[in-house]
Amino acid sequence: MRQKIYQIDAFTSQTFGGNPAAVCILESWLSPELMQKIAQENNLAETAFAVKKDDLYEIRWFTPEVEVDLCGHATLATAFVIFHFYELDKNTIQFYSSRSGNLYVNKADNNWLTMDFPADTLVAIKNIDEIDQALGKSPVKTYKGKSDYMLVYQSQKEIEELSPNFFLLDQVDARGVIVTAPGNEVDFVSRFFAPSCGIPEDPVTGSAHTSLSPYWSEVLRKTKMTAKQLSERGGDLVCEYLGERVKISGKAVLYLTGEIDI
Repeated sequence: MRQKIYQIDAFTSQTFGGNPAAVCILESWLSPELMQKIAQENNLAETAFAVKKDDLYEIRWFTPEVEVDLCGHATLATAFVIFHFYELDKNTIQFYSSRSGNLYVNKADNNWLTMDFPADTLVAIKNIDEIDQALGKSPVKTYKGKSDYMLVYQSQKEIEELSPNFFLLDQVDARGVIVTAPGNEVDFVSRFFAPSCGIPEDPVTGSAHTSLSPYWSEVLRKTKMTAKQLSERGGDLVCEYLGERVKISGKAVLYLTGEIDI
């Protein structure tokens, strides 16, 4: 069996920037075991699989090691593929995830894609010694969301200078750890570490902004914010906090199209 596959750089307007994701638009679902093997073979942060059902697309996301509840950049990448290769006359795509519910992506005339995701709920907790030790610097505040811990620091420089011990971070019982601070040229900056999912540092993490947006909206007293993820590849986002939902916008570019034999 031959299956089309696409690789998209998400949250960037230039190839080799943002976060690469593989996308497979399927006629029917493959077994979870086979999808996991494909994701492992791709060896990207995420591989997304989608199947059209009536007027929407069911979607699932796999890292090289596990299936995850939600992935922003791979959803953006999947929407890009559908808009450009499958549904050329559409401006809005509805996705459905059994783990995260209804998700929407809208295409604007300026090539920006806007995802509509459920907002995360954060709970303030005490700093966790194991995480602080792994990061080498204690944050000002620590929060726990649905899947991740979020640590708040005072400055962009602190975020840039963090050099995590990934062996220690791998022991943390969570999908990943978000670190964030006010930005020098944008409203806030972040980085995302998820070694337990096979991703030491994710280049750009759309789903993390469902946690970041509610926090920074309250701190900055504004609903629409600019954001940058400070990975080596870097990524630019615009976030709008709507209470129970978050809109996360970015661009994407095609890197490759191909076929895999499975």
